[in-house]
Order: sequence, then structure tokens, then C-alpha cells
Amino acid sequence: MSYLFMTELSDTARYMSSASYKERFIAEYAQLAIRTIRLSEVVSAYDKNALDFTPQTPIELLKDQLNAMNDYLEILKKRAKIELIDLPEVTL
Repeated sequence: MSYLFMTELSDTARYMSSASYKERFIAEYAQLAIRTIRLSEVVSAYDKNALDFTPQTPIELLKDQLNAMNDYLEILKKRAKIELIDLPEVTL
């Protein structure tokens, strides 16, 4: 199986129900990475006053969420090293 590139949440869907915990782990990582990239883009656009909408959630809370997501990504990367799981490159 090739997990080299995952760019959309739909790319991960088939792995979420896999019998293999490694495939489920890869899907979890890829989904989180995709969501993190997208939230980062929103926060960055907000900071540049370039959003085409007004978030209902205060930007500081979105930034807190982004920090937590980045922390979680780092934990998953550490686990992947320990468990010898090759993580995909996630690009949008």
C-alpha cells in the first residue's frame, strides 16, 4: 500500500476502518495533518486581514486549537518512530 501522498480527507477514509492498527494510525495522522494545515491557513489569512468570512470563534481560541493540533501531530510522529510506522507526506 502506498501512503506517500495524502491531500484530502477522502484519501484517508478507506484506512479508517482497516483491520490494521498501523493503517488506522496513518489515517489519523493524515487527517490531523490536513486539518492542521487548513486551520493554519485560516489563522494566517485572519492575521493578514484576508479572510473572506468572519469566524464566529475568537481567533485566540482558534490559535489555541492550532497549537494543540500541532502538539498532537508531534506526539503521533514520536509514536510512529517508536512503532516503526512510515507516515505519509501530507500536502495540500
